[in-house]
Order: sequence, then structure tokens, then C-alpha cells
Amino acid sequence: MTKYRSLTTNEIKQLEQQGCFCDNWGKIKVTQNFDPKFVRQSHFSGENFLGSFQRTFNFAGGVSKHSGIFNATIHNSVIEDDVYINQIRNQIANYHIESNVIIENVDSLTTEGETCFGNGQKIAVLNEAGGREVPIFNELSAQTAYLLAFYRHRPGLIDMLNKMVDDYCRQICSDKGSVKTGARVLNSRTILNVNIGPHAIVEGIYRLVNGTINSCHEHPTYFGPGVIAEDFIAASGATVTDATLISKCFVGQGCILGKHYSAENSVFFANCQGFHGEACSIFAGPYTVSHHKSTLLIAGYYSFLNAGSGSNQSNHMYKLGPVHQGVVERGSKTTSDSYLLWPAKIGAFSLVMGRHYRNPDTSNFPFSYLIENKDESYLAPGVNLRSVGTMRDARKWPTRDKRRDPRKLDYITFNLLSPYLVDKMIKGKETLIKLKKISGVTSDYFMYNSVKIEAKALERGIHLYDIGIVKFLGNGLLKKIELASFSSLEELRQTLKPESDTGKGEWIDMAGLIVPKEKVLHLAEKIEQGQIQNFHAMNAIFKEWHDNYYTWAWNRSYSIFKSALNIDLASITKKQLLDFIQKWENAVVSLDKMMFEDARKEFTLKAQTGFGLDGEDDVRNIDFEQVRGAFEKHPTVCDILEHIEKKKKLAAEISKKIESL
Repeated sequence: MTKYRSLTTNEIKQLEQQGCFCDNWGKIKVTQNFDPKFVRQSHFSGENFLGSFQRTFNFAGGVSKHSGIFNATIHNSVIEDDVYINQIRNQIANYHIESNVIIENVDSLTTEGETCFGNGQKIAVLNEAGGREVPIFNELSAQTAYLLAFYRHRPGLIDMLNKMVDDYCRQICSDKGSVKTGARVLNSRTILNVNIGPHAIVEGIYRLVNGTINSCHEHPTYFGPGVIAEDFIAASGATVTDATLISKCFVGQGCILGKHYSAENSVFFANCQGFHGEACSIFAGPYTVSHHKSTLLIAGYYSFLNAGSGSNQSNHMYKLGPVHQGVVERGSKTTSDSYLLWPAKIGAFSLVMGRHYRNPDTSNFPFSYLIENKDESYLAPGVNLRSVGTMRDARKWPTRDKRRDPRKLDYITFNLLSPYLVDKMIKGKETLIKLKKISGVTSDYFMYNSVKIEAKALERGIHLYDIGIVKFLGNGLLKKIELASFSSLEELRQTLKPESDTGKGEWIDMAGLIVPKEKVLHLAEKIEQGQIQNFHAMNAIFKEWHDNYYTWAWNRSYSIFKSALNIDLASITKKQLLDFIQKWENAVVSLDKMMFEDARKEFTLKAQTGFGLDGEDDVRNIDFEQVRGAFEKHPTVCDILEHIEKKKKLAAEISKKIESL
């Protein structure tokens, strides 16, 4: 603990000669190495504790400035060693400024009364009228928020979670704010009741009120010019800048909000991006991205979303107010000027094009196109499975994880195909077969949950879902066989048997983390019974789920082999194995070839329109190739071809291994 002493008579005299004033110098305590030379033109009131100032800071342009307090009003604050404070136009009041902090050209940095610095603030996500409030706090994860927002059918769970938040807030609440080690606060106006984390940079902001800017040395958080933020919490590595307006928001790790973005009553989790547009009462799961003006996300739940320019939704039908909500499952895209009338539920990895007024529910049809045609909604099930864009998205997300903080708050399952989506594809396939049976094979189209499915699209959907199911199951089976050591078919059968029953049932997408539903229900019970009483223990459980994904996913695959393909792995024959491996190879290769042809569309003559502006065909071709590259050399195309050969080779190796038994 730092030892403080009173000022000496000579130190007080020197301070006064240097333009400093205090109504009671006896309330100023300093460290043993305090040197009054570096405190000038400053006014002190209340009890203040000052450290020693020995460090010199290097600023932009090669300017050096020695630590100390200059041209400032300080009230009732603790200022540790090697802090540089200059040009405080109003005051620094009731703050603990840790070592190596720079605060310059700031209007005011004030804590008024006891505050929790944004912790405990309730955010009205999904339903503007309330009912799904998520209390934000420093340790909030996407998974915890998911329980708070979507498990309202278990009031006991919600009560216990809110109690845990209240207990956490009691530890945070204080009448003194803090600016942690290494932080910088520059050229800013009003900062009221805000905690600033280690190495954070706050620069040029207009107003920050009642919030916390969490940060870390590995990934500093940045609040930039023109920002107005009220009732907020930002996690480490977040960036909020360019006159962005946020009110009652949580901004997660690695998120970027900028270019005049506006958000209220919304939560954004890992790696979300918001530019130009608006968000109102949204639950933005990981990688929710909106880059365009006039794009409004409202009263919805999203994750891995790419919102096109002018995308919009309506959350009320002018009857009982803004009480409706929507769900757009992971990996979906909305095209320019698309519109959805809530309530609606859009299946994972879907493309939404046009305007949809009839509250569609396509949740059992992942990888689909939802397209408007003459004011009607048409569904093309499964066609996004063959899109090269879908593959590109799935591969880019892990590489675009901006989080550098060693402690991750949100746990994310990046896999494109998962037990959650395979179950959806199985349900989708069964539904299509049932529609065909009920309506008759001669029908031109089929109706399902307010959307039309053309006969051709229905047949294609069944075929594509078959391919997707086989691909997922085969990926798991061949990986198990590849890693296993066995000398007989019976030994192989034993190797394939699940180690437990965990994951054999339904799976859910828990705001980015794909997990067996039974695990979530069991956690809910433990929280309700008081067996889990803090968020540290909860996050440890989320980590365990994340780490066990592949083990539990295989347990689900094992049961799907029997239920969906009528293959019992406990008694599978050599012929069945070899036949399935061939079927898997065909599925993988055919899907890759579809993606290959889809990629080729980007290199057609039509795609070259606008190239070679001042020349004929030969100039256009050369111009296109110089800008876009040759089709055969494009990285994505090379990846597809490489993937085909790799999977063919794997199938051959595994088949040879089986044949030798």
C-alpha cells in the first residue's frame, strides 16, 4: 500500500509560488518522492492524494512532456505516480487516477454521488415495450444475455440471474470513478460517472455519461471524436468513434461502431460492426454487421448477419404499439432495400431479397433464398448450400476475430455444418416431402408458413438437404476413422461408439455457441437451485461446452446415422461403410463443383461489364484480369479445387483402410 505524508512548509510555499491554490493544504497528502516542481497553476479542494512525477511522455510529432499536474482543478481525488494532467477547463472530481495516465485538454472528469458506472442498466432488447430486458455489466457474455432475453418462460432463472447481476453491481458501485493504468483521455468534453479501463484511449469525445470503458494492455479500447454515449458498457478491444451515438448499449469485445452510427437499447457481442445506420432494441450476436446508411435493424435477434443497404424491419402493426419481434438466424444476409414485417423467423444462412409482409417462418429451411415476387414471398430451400459466398463467409469469420484479450467473454462455434443445422435440414427435408405428399406431385407450388415453394425448388431442396446431411455425417465419421487405431471391424465399431449420451438430442444456437439443449436446461436448473451464484462459474461452464463441441457433435451424428439414414454404426458392415464413404465423396465433390460453377459466374462476360472503359473486347478482358485476377488463380477457386482433391484422397485412404479389415 502506498505511504503518504503531509506537505512540508517549503513545498506549500513553492506550490503557491507556481500558481497553485488550496483552501486547506493539510488535506493534501503526497508520496515520499513527491516533487512540487511538476504541479503548476492548479486548484485543489477536498482530500487529495498525489504521487511522484518522474516520467516523461512522448507525444505525436516528437513532443516530450513531463508528468505532473498543470492548469487543472482537482477535487477529492487520488492521483498516482507518473500521471500527466494538463488543461482541465472545469474539473477532475472524485476520481482515482492510476499510474502512467495522460489526461489533457478535457472539460470535466467527474463522479457525482454513488454510481455503478453503467452496470445494472436494463436494456430493452427485441421488444421495445419491455419484457426481455438484459441488465448489462462488465462480465456480460453473449450466452448469459441469451438466457436473460430468451428464457423468460423460467421466471425463477431470470430472478436468480438478476440477483447475480445485483450482487456484482454492489461490488462495482462507488462514489469515486477510476482511470486505470496507461489510459489516455485527450481533447474531450464532458465525462460524468465513467470508469476508464487500463490502456484505453478516449479522444475527442463530446459526452460520456454513466458508463464503463473496459480495456486491457493486449487490446486497448478506443472512444473517438464526436461520440455521445450514455448508460453504456464497452468491453475490451471495442472501438466507438466518428460521432457515433449510443444510449443504453453494451458494446462487446472487438466490436466497431463508427461513421455516425446510432444505437439505443441494444447489445452487440464479439466482432459486430455498425457504420452509418441505426439499431434499436436489437440483440446482435457475434459478427452482426451493418455498413450502410438508411439501414435499420430493429427489435430483432441476429448473429453472423450481413445487412445490405436500406435493410429495414417493422416491429409493430399499428395496433398495440412496438411489441413484435423477429429472429434472423445465424449467417443470413439481407439484400439492398429488403424489408421484413415482424413477427418473422428466418432460417440460418438464408438470403432475404425484396419485401415480405406476411410474417414468414422459414426456420426449418436453412441455406435458403427468400425472394419477393409480385408482393408474394417465395422460398427456394437449400440453394445457399451451393453458394460460394456461403463457403467464403464460413471461412472468413475465424480469421476476422479481432479479439486480442486473452480472456474471451463470448464463446463462438464457427462450423458451417453443425448438429443444430443438420437437425434443421432433416426437418426441412421431411417437411418438403410431406408438402409434396399432401398437395400432390402435380402441384405447381406449395404453401408453407405464408411462403410459396415452387415444385422445382421443392425437389431441388430435398436433393440439396440430402447432400448437406451426408456431408456433415461423413465429415464426422471419416475424422473418427482417420484418428482411430483398430485391426478389425468390431474394434472399429467399438471406437465409433459415443463415450456418453450427451448431445444425442436437440441442439440450439446460443448466440453463437452451438450446444446440446440438455446442457442449457441443466445449467438453468443449477442456477435456479442456487448451485451457481456468480458469472465466473457460468463462464467456466460455457468454456467447457465450447471445448467439448466435437465430442458431443459426434454423439449426435451417431444417432442421426440410424434415424435419418437407417445405418446402425453399432453393427455396420464393411460394405455399408464403403458405400457410405463413396456417397460422402460424391456429396462433397458435387457440392464443391456447384460452388465452383457459382464462382465462375463472377468471371463471365456479364461480370466484365464496365471494364476496359476506353477499349474493345481485348482491352476489357485484360483490364478485368488485372483488377480481378484470372478465374483459375483466384484464391477461393484454388481452395475449392484443392478441397476436392483433398477429400478424394481422404476417401481413398479411408476406403483402403476399411478394405484391409
